[in-house]
Amino acid sequence: MENGVSSFNQLIHELSVDSDTSSIDYSSGEEDNDGSISPSSPASQSSRVSRSSIFSNHDRGWTGWVRYIFLWILVPAKFLLGIPFRILHSSYNRGPKASVINERNHPSKLRSFKKMQTLKDHIVHRTTDKRRGVIEDLHLAIEISIEAIFDIVRKAAHFLLSPSKTFRALVRCYSHRGVEDSVPTATLGDNDPTPTERSTTFHQSLNTDARTCQDVITELGYPYEAVHVITSDGYVILLERIPRRDSRKAVFLQHGVFDSSMGWVSNGVVGSPAFAAFDQGYDVFLGNFRGLVSREHADKNISSRQYWRYSINEHGMEDIPAMIEKINQVKTSELKLSQPGLEEEIGGDQPYKLCAICHSLGGAAILMYVITQRIQEKPHRLSRLVLLSPAGFHDESSLVFTAVERLLLLLAPLLRPLVPGFYIPTRFFRMLLNKLARDFHNYPAVGGLVQTLMSYGVGGDSSNWVGVLGLPHYNMNDMPGVSFQVALHLAQMKRAGKFRMFDYGSASVNMEMYGSPEPLDLGEYYGLIDIPVDLVAGHKDKVIPPSMVRKHYKLMKDSGVNVSYNEFEYAHLDFTFSHREEVLAYVMSRLLLVEPASKQQSSQKAGKLKKRERTSY
Repeated sequence: MENGVSSFNQLIHELSVDSDTSSIDYSSGEEDNDGSISPSSPASQSSRVSRSSIFSNHDRGWTGWVRYIFLWILVPAKFLLGIPFRILHSSYNRGPKASVINERNHPSKLRSFKKMQTLKDHIVHRTTDKRRGVIEDLHLAIEISIEAIFDIVRKAAHFLLSPSKTFRALVRCYSHRGVEDSVPTATLGDNDPTPTERSTTFHQSLNTDARTCQDVITELGYPYEAVHVITSDGYVILLERIPRRDSRKAVFLQHGVFDSSMGWVSNGVVGSPAFAAFDQGYDVFLGNFRGLVSREHADKNISSRQYWRYSINEHGMEDIPAMIEKINQVKTSELKLSQPGLEEEIGGDQPYKLCAICHSLGGAAILMYVITQRIQEKPHRLSRLVLLSPAGFHDESSLVFTAVERLLLLLAPLLRPLVPGFYIPTRFFRMLLNKLARDFHNYPAVGGLVQTLMSYGVGGDSSNWVGVLGLPHYNMNDMPGVSFQVALHLAQMKRAGKFRMFDYGSASVNMEMYGSPEPLDLGEYYGLIDIPVDLVAGHKDKVIPPSMVRKHYKLMKDSGVNVSYNEFEYAHLDFTFSHREEVLAYVMSRLLLVEPASKQQSSQKAGKLKKRERTSY
């Protein structure tokens, strides 16, 4: 390759120089009229003329004829292999042309667009320009293969048709075999760094986006801390933190199904709930369910079937209790160290206030946690719940969900040992999905088709499903998964029309677990919830419709729970993945209703003193 252009493409340019001169002049005239200045490209006229002169000197005699023969052999292959890529690029390149025309006609819109670009600098890009898709990889592989074949043929023809040059090259090779070649080097100063060659690993060459939640947080300049929590049944889960160690108010964020802590930071500084809470002075903790980000276990020899043997019960009674107890340990020890007189001030009470923001399956799990902790007469350590489209009731759902529910319940005995979890097991297919997500972004026609199919599959929900696939946690190293029993548990809830715990399919096992032959109906125990609950629904949400969230609200209201309900014109994933200022402002306003521990306790003590003074008089 010379100057970044393959020999194959140079020959094509050589043949078409004369016929393309008029079109080149026309395009160059348009570029001169444009105000923007772009760097010279290999397709410019000057580069073509210079290359044609070089090739005319180089291809004299029989070598030139041989090269032209091979050119006409390989041109049809090049043309046929490039047809699908030209079709895709033609559909994709319509947008930029229109945008150029609009920029010329509307300079004010161009200025506003530039302002929006500066705003986007503060937002995490879900698909970076550095990442290649499958189609781009195929195109690149075809180009490299054709270039390699043509280079071999060119060199072979050159040596065969120039025997004198071949003989001199062989003599030169044998005569200099034992002599060391001298390479000119530059002398470095004492303070100059030693030049090093940057090594590229195999994973970097695959060109996938494998950023973690830690990478996103630290890239934006926020502090980060990772806490590994071990549950009582041996699962190692990852609790991530944006620490504010001296803060007396903390917030715990829990994701939903096929998601992770990445969902709370994916919108960058401007629209992410985690960063908004930190900027409001909260100590932020990001929870991760088992089987999603971390698939570790205390038993290193645990089998895949044993690992995935858990339901929503374990999310609500194992994962969340372990994470919240860890938060309590960390916050209590840190506040006592940073504020020595705190223990006397609070009088043995919890020195901080902890609120929870949960989405979808995380909302169902946190409700299960609060109710079971209250039944067992244990502290849940929470001050307020903000539940965004919480799961639990699924009477109304799409035909696809109904078909999946019936299929799971019918084939559960057969599928449970064969399919312990829904996840992509191999690195190759995880990489393939990661690259396909990039293709969906690069080719709007393909991405729009996938978006439409996925939207219809979930009942017409208008969430950005293709954009979600582009999140970095869907990478070749790790990818969220869901156990079969979690899916079966959701199907049981839909069939029963109740928010209840997992049915083990045996009256004796249910009796051992719950003390009754039937699973525990959590809706009947809503009266045990002793903290304020804010329910948020999406009018366009077809995964968990507003009617199902209102069912939570009605049961809580009838049970005397301090509950509120609000509804927005959004879809299911808009609450976390999309940048929705209205929802974010509402969530932050609900958190601010909880006063820090010191202020609330001091006001309560002052009220008690006033009551005592009145009674003494």
